[in-house]
Amino acid sequence: MSFNEKVHAFIAARYYVRLTEAFGRRGEMAFLHATQYYASQRGRRMAQRAIRDGEELTQSTYNYYGEWVNTEEIKKQGLGNAISKASNGDMIITTCPWHSQFKDMGLHDAGELYCSDLDAAISRGFNPKLGYETVQTLHNADCCIHTLHSGDIFKGSERGKNPAGLKSFEYHCAHIYWAFNEVTKAIFLDEGKEVNIGVLNDISDTYGSEMADTLLKYRDTNFNVCD
Repeated sequence: MSFNEKVHAFIAARYYVRLTEAFGRRGEMAFLHATQYYASQRGRRMAQRAIRDGEELTQSTYNYYGEWVNTEEIKKQGLGNAISKASNGDMIITTCPWHSQFKDMGLHDAGELYCSDLDAAISRGFNPKLGYETVQTLHNADCCIHTLHSGDIFKGSERGKNPAGLKSFEYHCAHIYWAFNEVTKAIFLDEGKEVNIGVLNDISDTYGSEMADTLLKYRDTNFNVCD
């Protein structure tokens, strides 16, 4: 197996399990904080690329500078993100590989917490004035609903995504591991380091030592800035 969306979700899910088992409510709070930290870094990278290119930080630009598209592996499984536009302009998502992975792992609460603010936090990192909100998720309803308080959430999406800004899921999996690693270590100190080691072992046990070792190669990457 190669790095893909479900591996990415697995890393977040295992952090939720290990953090909440070790620290209870504080672990849950740390998990949400780490999710927001991770997401805001991604949004800032998108904004940096846009500013470099002379683009205004609008929703149209946000849509164009997104950093990922569904992998072929996930699309072949029928799990690619199924997105449509509601009559009121909201974004409707009825299939999502992140939802599928959290569900397969029996981690409804982890998925709800992760998905409830991930996209909004990416948007805040990009431009906090856009007013992006996740109204509901597949973890608690038959679809996700995303809305934009400042205008059309789909604006400019016909352009697709800028190929220059797309990152591999190897990169995205490394990013989520090291973002959560950083937050976990900062909050829980030596106990946090044990959680980080545990999650890396979970990755190795499930996907193989080679994939775990690949994540370690990103140890010194600055995920706050674009390349």
